[in-house]
Amino acid sequence: MANKRIDQPTGTETVGHEWDGIEELNTPLPRWWLWSFYLCIAFAIGYAVAYPSLPMPGGGSQGLLGWTSRGQLAKDTQVADAAQKAVRDQIAATPIEQLAANPQLMQQAIAGGRAAFRVNCSQCHGSGAAGSQTLGYPNLNDDDWLWGGDIKSIETTIVHGIRQVGDDQTRQSAMPPFEGVFNPGQIGALSAHVLSLSGKAKANPEGAALFAQNCSVCHGNTGEGGRNVGAPKLNDAIWLYGGSEADVQHQVRAPRMGVMPAWGTRLDPVTIKMLAAYAHSLGGGEAFAPAPPTPTASSNVSH
Repeated sequence: MANKRIDQPTGTETVGHEWDGIEELNTPLPRWWLWSFYLCIAFAIGYAVAYPSLPMPGGGSQGLLGWTSRGQLAKDTQVADAAQKAVRDQIAATPIEQLAANPQLMQQAIAGGRAAFRVNCSQCHGSGAAGSQTLGYPNLNDDDWLWGGDIKSIETTIVHGIRQVGDDQTRQSAMPPFEGVFNPGQIGALSAHVLSLSGKAKANPEGAALFAQNCSVCHGNTGEGGRNVGAPKLNDAIWLYGGSEADVQHQVRAPRMGVMPAWGTRLDPVTIKMLAAYAHSLGGGEAFAPAPPTPTASSNVSH
């Protein structure tokens, strides 16, 4: 304190200490900064009183206004649900086969299905629904469907899943392993014939004979597949677990068969309808199966 003095060039008092001839000026803070600082303190105190912000032993402070982010989310969700209720009710009242008769409703169902897909399905099928051959997740953009690609069949697959334990109506299929049944040469010949069905290999008479005796009952004589038993097509270029010779031989020796959960116990019927509409819209959806008209009080039924 005794070393404080007034700096002559600036007229400002020094703080009283010096190092190597250098002194520090005790320049006062600008008034606008001080008032801003005081206002921030006042705002913080007011906020802490009005809103939940202080941790307490038995939980955080509630605030005089009673506002919480969870409560706000609940209100916003209620508003969103109310706005969607009319559309969801209309989707619920429309048989899924007849959604296409109302293009606007169909587009709304597809939009809702897209959102539900990102939450529930993209983890396996990918954000673009392209699937994964490495893991055996089907590509939903192509036109290969094991159990049918019309919108009703897709809905059934979503509801009951694939090989879902505990669901009596789940999609079910099984391919026997041929390792130990055929020797390596026969497995190679059979795999070559399978690849030849899609033009990826030359014809193999031995493999053709083995295929006719052991595989055609499910996959068809020309590899066209069988939806009644969930047998995939083999005469196209679409492969669930890869289309190389090694991949096909692996599938012949020790078949890989995936599992999809039954969403009927996890999602509501309207959301499942919207998911089916979205999957159908991706590019591989097939023509709608004909559905009987919905009975109404009037004889004028639109189709």
